[in-house]
Amino acid sequence: MEDLIIIGAGPAGLTAGLYAARARLKTVLLERFSPGGQILTTDWVENYPGFPEGISGFELVDRMKRQTEKFGLEIRSQEVVELQLSPEKKTLVTDKGPLEFKSLILAIGATPQKLGIEGEDLLTGKGVSYCATCDGPFYRDQEVAVIGGGDTAVEEALFLTRFARKVTIIHRRDELRATKLLRERAFAEEKVDFVWDAIPVRIAGGTGVEGIDLKNVKTGEESHLEVQGVFVFIGYRPNNELLKGQLKTDEMGFVVTNNDMETSIAGVFAAGDIRSKVLRQVSTAVGEGAIAAFAAEKYIELLMHGKSI
Repeated sequence: MEDLIIIGAGPAGLTAGLYAARARLKTVLLERFSPGGQILTTDWVENYPGFPEGISGFELVDRMKRQTEKFGLEIRSQEVVELQLSPEKKTLVTDKGPLEFKSLILAIGATPQKLGIEGEDLLTGKGVSYCATCDGPFYRDQEVAVIGGGDTAVEEALFLTRFARKVTIIHRRDELRATKLLRERAFAEEKVDFVWDAIPVRIAGGTGVEGIDLKNVKTGEESHLEVQGVFVFIGYRPNNELLKGQLKTDEMGFVVTNNDMETSIAGVFAAGDIRSKVLRQVSTAVGEGAIAAFAAEKYIELLMHGKSI
């Protein structure tokens, strides 16, 4: 039986694994893809402490992974296919068999939210994207649209100016929600244009994106913007499919925890983007991963000594 199982190898999961391994807990970290999570789609991280010149998302995750390996963390490439959680019994089954554990940390993250409009699913991967770092180079000297007005949308729009001839940010409000620094950069970039008070209603195209139909939320007026690519950054939805209502969540489906990262079931903790919180950043994920591992260690100690939890 493992002391601790961590599901997810993003910054939260890797940090939890680091602290657990240093505490000499018998720990296994499970990740169905390569370690990194959402940060692998981030071209440049400039607000993580200790890197004044910034660092690529890939490099930051690689350093985290190497640090966990230094302390002997076991990382397995396995997918969790079933998870049953209750105060009485906790069961975990992977694609390679069941695992027994004393404590669990969920660092299963979140996935980019879709628009849910006509043409989106048909053209995903054919001009519709949720990752500028992944797909930006395909749009050299072309025109693209970015949907959203938060930090991620503006950061990705600025990244796309390295390739695209023109980047149009489409936002349902009349001002950006991004931080002041990012707003200043966007307004100063000559390749970036804006469409305010508008929502997308249809993405046009057959074998590729040919344009996007828009509707003004104030006047109801409809318009068409010719672009070859549409990048969507309107938030994230929790990767909570495994949970099936077994844990307390907020109205959006993100897992609710206390200050020790413990969920509504004792011994089950959550950290990173899967948590219900106001800010989803690498720095918050790292802090939560450390707290979750420390709290899990204390839980296991109480369990081992037969004390009530």
